[in-house]
Amino acid sequence: MIDVTHKVHTLRKAIASAIVRTGSKDTLNAIREGKVPKGNVLEAARIAGLFAVKRTAEMIPDCHPMPVEFTQINYRLSENEVHIEVEVHTVYKTGVEVEAMHGASVVALTIYDMLKPIDKAVEISSIKLVSKSGGKSDFTDKYRKDLKAAVVVCSDSVSAGKKKDSAGKEIITKLENHKIEISEYSVILDDIDRIQEKLNDLYLAGNDMIIFTGGTGLSDRDTTPEAIRPFLEREVPGIMEAARNYGQDRTPYSMLSRSIAGMKGKTLIMAVPGSTKGAKETMDALFPAVLHIFRVVEGARHD
Repeated sequence: MIDVTHKVHTLRKAIASAIVRTGSKDTLNAIREGKVPKGNVLEAARIAGLFAVKRTAEMIPDCHPMPVEFTQINYRLSENEVHIEVEVHTVYKTGVEVEAMHGASVVALTIYDMLKPIDKAVEISSIKLVSKSGGKSDFTDKYRKDLKAAVVVCSDSVSAGKKKDSAGKEIITKLENHKIEISEYSVILDDIDRIQEKLNDLYLAGNDMIIFTGGTGLSDRDTTPEAIRPFLEREVPGIMEAARNYGQDRTPYSMLSRSIAGMKGKTLIMAVPGSTKGAKETMDALFPAVLHIFRVVEGARHD
């Protein structure tokens, strides 16, 4: 199965449909009047569909087991067709379109099986996905395409050449994946005065984002939050709350991070962990949703 451990939980919905065509309108009348020998066709098919949705992962090899939190099966009967609609909801890391389509398929098969003794012309057609929503793609905002960011590594050991930087490179990769221009990449000592000097220079240079990595822990030299906090006009606690919550699902030590985020003017300033894993997970947790902030600060309406 595809690795989805890096994804975040979001509300995901899918609707699938199927059509069962009968050989005559007499078959539809038998369904309506409860005269099909095998029993109540629509209710039997509804139960089969509910089981199918919940057991999709057992039948489709690459589907992930997931909590199915809502399933609804609706019918519409025409002159010689049964129209089936299956809607599925979950709050999870991956979508439910296959669950909805599997449910619609089994509902249609159940109806077919119950009708074939009285109608040799019955057939299944047009099993398809009608709609789906949820996941990061739904929250990829129409942010400006000219955003530029600076990435600063705060590390005594990297600055001294004793260690290679990988956390900063992970951050740059994520930003570039979202078409954000990297205006500067630099390595500095984890020193309050040096951090503040660099932050002021990058702000005056007109960067939309300034991301510091490193110095957010609890050692004596971890001073990045203290250096940045006085510079912020508005702290945005929810940004790093989201990152820590995401990280806590993966390691019990995320709660020890002192990462911060906030705004000065229209510039987003963030201090993220200095470990490669911590930096990557923070970026996975925040992007692309955090880019919505640039619509908010510019007073743009969300479409």
